[in-house]
Amino acid sequence: MEIEFEKEYLKELYEEGKTSSKKHRFQPQIIKQYKKALDYLKFAIKIEDLYLIRSLHYEELIGNKKGLESVRVNNQYRIEFKSRIESNELQTITICSIVELSNHYS
Repeated sequence: MEIEFEKEYLKELYEEGKTSSKKHRFQPQIIKQYKKALDYLKFAIKIEDLYLIRSLHYEELIGNKKGLESVRVNNQYRIEFKSRIESNELQTITICSIVELSNHYS
């Protein structure tokens, strides 16, 4: 899948392992697991591939987060994203737009 980031801090965390945003500070272990989960998303060909990786706990969200999907980073954090499929005559691409790295229980 192709990955897009809706917020700059999410891109910085993935590419640099840190962010300049003081509001979005995470422990090094969380950042490492975030990057690993994004790598799974990146190398998946389609959303259905995520069901096969049980540690991600892929799900479509409901309630006030309807329209978003998520995968787990660990027991506390999850990556929320939107996916869409774009195709042309040569190929079909699933684009995953990362919305948030959120605390699952807050």
